[in-house]
Amino acid sequence: MSDSTIESVLSEQRLFHPSEEFSQQAHIKSTEEYQQIYNRAQQDPESFWAELAEKELDWFEKWNQVLDWQPPFAKWFVGGKLNISYNCLDRHLKTWRRNKAALIWEGEPGDSRTYTYAQLHREVCQTANVLKQLGVQKGDRVGIYMPMIPEAAIAMLACARIGAAHTVVFGGFSAEALKDRLNDASAKLVITADGGWRKDAIVPLKDQVDKALANQSVPSVENVLVVQRTEQDVHMEAGRDHWWHDLKAGVSAHCPPEPTDSEDMLFILYTSGTTGKPKGVVHTTGGYNLYTHVTLKWAFDIQDTDVYWCTADVGWITGHSYIVYGPLSNGATTVMYEGAPRPSAPGCMWDIVEKYGVTIFYTAPTAIRAFIKMGEHHPKSRDLSSLRILGTVGEPINPEAWMWYYKVIGNSRCPIVDTWWQTETGGFMVTPLPGAIPTKPGSATLPFPGILADVVDLDGNQVATNEGGYLVVKYPWPGMMRTVYGDPDRFRRTYWEHIAPREGQYLYFAGDGARKDEDGYFWVMGRVDDVINIAGHRLGTMEVESALVSHPAVAEAAVVGRPDEMKGEEIVAFVTLEGDYSAGEELEKELKQHVAGEIGAIARPGAIRFSDALPKTRSGKIMRRLLRNLASGQDVSGDTSTLEDRSVLDKLREGS
Repeated sequence: MSDSTIESVLSEQRLFHPSEEFSQQAHIKSTEEYQQIYNRAQQDPESFWAELAEKELDWFEKWNQVLDWQPPFAKWFVGGKLNISYNCLDRHLKTWRRNKAALIWEGEPGDSRTYTYAQLHREVCQTANVLKQLGVQKGDRVGIYMPMIPEAAIAMLACARIGAAHTVVFGGFSAEALKDRLNDASAKLVITADGGWRKDAIVPLKDQVDKALANQSVPSVENVLVVQRTEQDVHMEAGRDHWWHDLKAGVSAHCPPEPTDSEDMLFILYTSGTTGKPKGVVHTTGGYNLYTHVTLKWAFDIQDTDVYWCTADVGWITGHSYIVYGPLSNGATTVMYEGAPRPSAPGCMWDIVEKYGVTIFYTAPTAIRAFIKMGEHHPKSRDLSSLRILGTVGEPINPEAWMWYYKVIGNSRCPIVDTWWQTETGGFMVTPLPGAIPTKPGSATLPFPGILADVVDLDGNQVATNEGGYLVVKYPWPGMMRTVYGDPDRFRRTYWEHIAPREGQYLYFAGDGARKDEDGYFWVMGRVDDVINIAGHRLGTMEVESALVSHPAVAEAAVVGRPDEMKGEEIVAFVTLEGDYSAGEELEKELKQHVAGEIGAIARPGAIRFSDALPKTRSGKIMRRLLRNLASGQDVSGDTSTLEDRSVLDKLREGS
């Protein structure tokens, strides 16, 4: 984010208070009530979380220790036994919610399904029994590579029911990316579909699974379970591949939930890092269940009458926490949509809001910018009067987009819950509570109760008001990741060693820069490391560079992000070629397609610039800071004294 943008964001003075009527009916009703809760949590965090755990969740056995903190490793509710699928399903069957809509699903071609809590429970139990028949046991890992269909959520809950950890891989990732993740997790089973619908086209998911598993390249996988969605012909490997509907036929709907330890692994979710290999973020059961439950309940003021729609994909943490586990644990009605806005249906999102009477709508700034581009006539021609809360996630939102969202979608009456959090945090960290905290366009406002967040310098000192620094968390919280799967040293290195600990206090470093204003509101300014945030999805520069260099034409590559009005950031690649290859439009197209094939369409570079050499320090480090300036059309500024060959920079500038 440029200095001028930062200044415009920080000069934002507009303040939007919730209506008195809204606040009176909210779970947290005023700034004073928020402050009281926050202060109590700060003074005694263990008692605060223990009280909530006892009140909000059902436990088979109570814990004997609230927090075991051996920095940087935390265990919450030690010795406690529970099952997250029980908390999401079984306990609601004892109440009137048994026949309440749990999951409303809309397919892109227009088909739809609704599951009550009783029906969803039956589906999950049957699927859990199918997993057992295929040899899946407690502690095994199951890969899920699915479109946005109900079976994706059912598969997750079925794994949790029997104590198997799932690792969901976003359906837009390539076969190569899928293979790497399945191998890292040593997955025993893969659950997929023949395909899924996306923008009027079929995404051939089963074909990608076949490529990922070809030649025994993932030796741990014994079986593949395939949902029939698009009904095109797919290869079914004898003895390995099984149709979901065939195995479920006649299977018992009785499957008691496995008592899992609070610290048993619930899932691994891979997120990009600054080194080439994606990180397997590990979340465990008890703390994650509590944290997603409470954060959703308070930040989106979940009521029994709500129809809640988070537009994310279950392949990302937002889908895990706030499509599946958080809403169902609260007994809410959660909406899933398979598709996306497209030329044939540009107003599809608003059709769904109108059709189902959606009351809470949670989406990304990228989507909001796309809505703006499509024009106001789409939302204005639908009845959106059911909406009462709007939310945003994935990246900082610029004030102009915030105001459009507030006025056009919310009709200037819906509070906007702008949430800052990460795969690693499990749930919201900085967010308004809509009945209590006045909002400012572009600010995530204040930390959630129990989250001791701050903005510091590299020595851990708090920075001055409106001064940029590093966003850190000073005390563990239940939803935090426990480790990097199979690599605890990487966990320590990546998250706990950037900021100097003060008096033995460990600081979790989020990787984001931020400022705090005079009201204590947080303004998140984006990544400070070499991770590019595309439409809310984080990609490591090394991943993209590795994909480029794997092409025979590429000798060396450096990848940076540049601001993009629609996606937040766009990839720009600087490439040097092997001897006999010539730069040109055809090669540029080929390289873009190559990256998409290696990683997925989301990683396709927006531009590729060819160069004889890349700007490096004398020690051989590529100076990405200079490349970012060039990619963004800015003057190259700052210290260039370590630059090995100034002429390289001059040539790049001339060619830009």
